[in-house]
Amino acid sequence: MSFRELNNIQLDALKEISNIGMGHAATALSQMIGQTVRLRVPHVTITEISQVPEHLGGAENLMVGITLQILGDARGSIMLLFPQESAHRLLCSLLGHQGKTLIMNEMAVSALKEVGNILASAYLSALGRLLNKTLIPSVPLLAYDMAGAVVDYVLIELSQSSDLALMVETNFVGEPGEDLAIKGHFFLMPDPTTLDIFLSEVGGVHV
Repeated sequence: MSFRELNNIQLDALKEISNIGMGHAATALSQMIGQTVRLRVPHVTITEISQVPEHLGGAENLMVGITLQILGDARGSIMLLFPQESAHRLLCSLLGHQGKTLIMNEMAVSALKEVGNILASAYLSALGRLLNKTLIPSVPLLAYDMAGAVVDYVLIELSQSSDLALMVETNFVGEPGEDLAIKGHFFLMPDPTTLDIFLSEVGGVHV
């Protein structure tokens, strides 16, 4: 099945499945930083690959990007993106640093990669249980650059099989009324050939 063939019912089903996985990821992040973190209802879109950086606010915005490949019974990519200010505050919560600027030293890179690994593992574990499939994340890779450069290698890989990307995007938010400084974007971009796997068991999924 190609992305162009997906109808609204199937897109809603992907959103429903992803909402469950995102809930597990939010719990994992909350436990890591000691703050309540919620995730907005996932937004599922099909977009031209070349337009993905614009969904992040522009190709020149500085971002920390953590990318992982989906391995096992399905293929695709997970991409976590944090604006530089949010990445800095996340590190302050994780490491207790109180500096005013983001310093990407070895400890910071290791901590952020671990965030990506825990979030992706929690998400894929929940998704795998729902679909009765084995889904595991690869070793995370990290880039600190402009948004366009951060997503480049993921998009190049996807563009070999399609000119479109299916994006399941959600944002991290805090409790109502709280000024949660840590905001991020979670993107699920399955390979076009795995869509049937993601949709095959949708009828049995209940939130």
